[in-house]
Amino acid sequence: MLGRFLEYSIVTPDIRASLEFYAELGFSQAQVGEAWPHPYAVVTDGRICLGLHQASGTAPSMTFVKPDLLGHLSALEKLDLNFEFRRLGNDVFNELGWLDPSGHLLRLVEARTFSPAKRLGTDTSLCGYFLEIGLPAPQRALAKDFWEKLGFVGIDELDGRLPHVSCTSDSVTIGLYEPAHLHRPTLLFDAGDVDGTLARLAEAGILPAGQVPPPLRQLPAAMITAPEGTPILLLTESAA
Repeated sequence: MLGRFLEYSIVTPDIRASLEFYAELGFSQAQVGEAWPHPYAVVTDGRICLGLHQASGTAPSMTFVKPDLLGHLSALEKLDLNFEFRRLGNDVFNELGWLDPSGHLLRLVEARTFSPAKRLGTDTSLCGYFLEIGLPAPQRALAKDFWEKLGFVGIDELDGRLPHVSCTSDSVTIGLYEPAHLHRPTLLFDAGDVDGTLARLAEAGILPAGQVPPPLRQLPAAMITAPEGTPILLLTESAA
């Protein structure tokens, strides 16, 4: 329904500072095209691509690429989506955007905005193995139903230290969490040895910043925060 996940799109007021931060974490930069009029860069650890947009706005978005977007519009309209924007035509870069039930932005674009990076998913960053994009969802059942209608498979994972619903596809996993546990969209990584990871990050000049979810505060876990404000949660997968 959505096509393939392209990037987690992040608005940054200082793209250079964000690039330097992710480079310190061990992300690689991808070659971008000229789809956007604003400064734009993409970094990846091989599993997640982060699109850094120095543009107006504050909300991140989950961006998917769907060829022949105009031809696909009628199928999306049958889902009763309330589009935040539609930019469609022969003289524009075709894109659509709408909100999920929790207010998180999804964006569909017609073509890739960067070239695939030559990096394997096993070539992890200092953060470890990317798990998912975690979203606060006040009504998890409603959000789960929404993502399933878009082709994701929803799995209740409510017995762990950090209960959530995992919505999976072949290109990205979206986690739905209690807002008391995740206050804002967060990137989750399995850091394995969290203490060792923090030591390596400290050598790179990156220190913990931000609140760890309450259920994880007695476990090895840490939060770091990118210059543009993106929370990055480091944990062991068994704690998720």
